[in-house]
Amino acid sequence: MTESVEAGRDAESVSKFVESFAAQLVEAGMQRMAARVFAALLASDKGVLTSAELSEQLQISPAAVSGAVRYLAQTHMVSREREPGSRRERYRVHGDQWYEALTNREAVLKRWEAALREGVNSLGGDTPAGRRLAETLAFFEFIEGEVAAMMERWRVHREKTFGQG
Repeated sequence: MTESVEAGRDAESVSKFVESFAAQLVEAGMQRMAARVFAALLASDKGVLTSAELSEQLQISPAAVSGAVRYLAQTHMVSREREPGSRRERYRVHGDQWYEALTNREAVLKRWEAALREGVNSLGGDTPAGRRLAETLAFFEFIEGEVAAMMERWRVHREKTFGQG
């Protein structure tokens, strides 16, 4: 029995939310199984479920859970941990998962900026292609600065709203 049913919630309502939110994540580009696993973890009170619990709740195979968790861990949306006193793993979603995921995108932006800078140098800033790359580079540099400022505002807002730092 999954945690959401144990908490006295209507299992059908929880399932509808999980599938609805997962569909929104899929529409935004997330892998389908990863979206379902993430939504199920997000909807659990403790934010922690085992592979068996996820398999049961979502009616998917342990292999599907494993693949979804691998993707979610790589994107910093969930973390893996050992169940105390057991060899079984459990998967945790954190309250700041969106912050972490967005913050970790900064490394990707830095790599893209470096590649674009190299492209501008290779193509020449005065060529049509070089100007297009320079504009793309300027866009990513702008976004990076805006995200950093926005994340600082979020930290302040989160602490004020939820009392967490």
